[in-house]
Amino acid sequence: MQWQPVSPDRFLLAEGPFWDAPAQALYFVDIAGQLACRLDASGLRRWALHAPVSAFIPTTAGDALVTLPSGVHRLDLASSTDQPALQLFSKVDPVSGNRPNEARCDRTGRLWLGTMQNNLGPAAEDIPVTHDSGSLFRVDASGGVTTVLERLGIPNTLEWSADGRFLYHADSKAGQLYRYHLTPDGALGEREPWAADGPGTPDGSALDSEGYLWNARWGGGCLLRFDPDGRIDRRVELPASHPTSCVFGGPDLRTLYVTSAMPAQGRAPMDGAVFSAVMDVAGTACTRFTMNPLPGNPAPVAK
Repeated sequence: MQWQPVSPDRFLLAEGPFWDAPAQALYFVDIAGQLACRLDASGLRRWALHAPVSAFIPTTAGDALVTLPSGVHRLDLASSTDQPALQLFSKVDPVSGNRPNEARCDRTGRLWLGTMQNNLGPAAEDIPVTHDSGSLFRVDASGGVTTVLERLGIPNTLEWSADGRFLYHADSKAGQLYRYHLTPDGALGEREPWAADGPGTPDGSALDSEGYLWNARWGGGCLLRFDPDGRIDRRVELPASHPTSCVFGGPDLRTLYVTSAMPAQGRAPMDGAVFSAVMDVAGTACTRFTMNPLPGNPAPVAK
């Protein structure tokens, strides 16, 4: 397997990869570097946001959402990368001292956003996470917020099983991947420990077309592919010691993109890089956030 960096750049804490199929573009963030990044055929653009940003997700309205400690904001993709145009869309977590972490859209286009105790100092230094002050929220097309889970440590992984019966979700502070039963109305039911133990700590994940979950192992230098029963099907070694998440992309969804962090003591050749390789299985598509169109205006065509 030939892993190749998507650019020569190295990031402090690259995270949240999102593949936008209509535009054939990769979105991701550097949480500690406070950057929202978009890579397409024209190259890499980086919007400086001056606050930790955990997710960068395009919307059906043609702009994108960024998740900041102050809330979920809409970012005008045509705005300057040095002075990005932001508009507050939704205030989410009322807990002072928390910041957003994992975020993904479900298949209906609603945003699911996990928050946690802030673990980044003013110089991007690590602060220990000592409290389970985080929560999981769901944000709808109008900006309305529903609290889904509370008392989370470090929320990671948000993926839905192909049959719609389960939500896969990780708490990295607890070192556990869980599976939640989904009720007919989309609420979360019973929680169960799901995946087998493995190297490192569970971080972000991607779901493939066979219903298997690919999980980045923070500190483990690898991806683990879990079958639908939570058994380890495959271990894939990586050229980075601290992978953070992954997503399937490319024209046929067979390119797996992996984000990673730059540890204080770099140990692997691609620590801090975003890199990719072609897989023997296709992935599942990401979903843009569904934004309510303005009254009297139709939703724009995806570009």
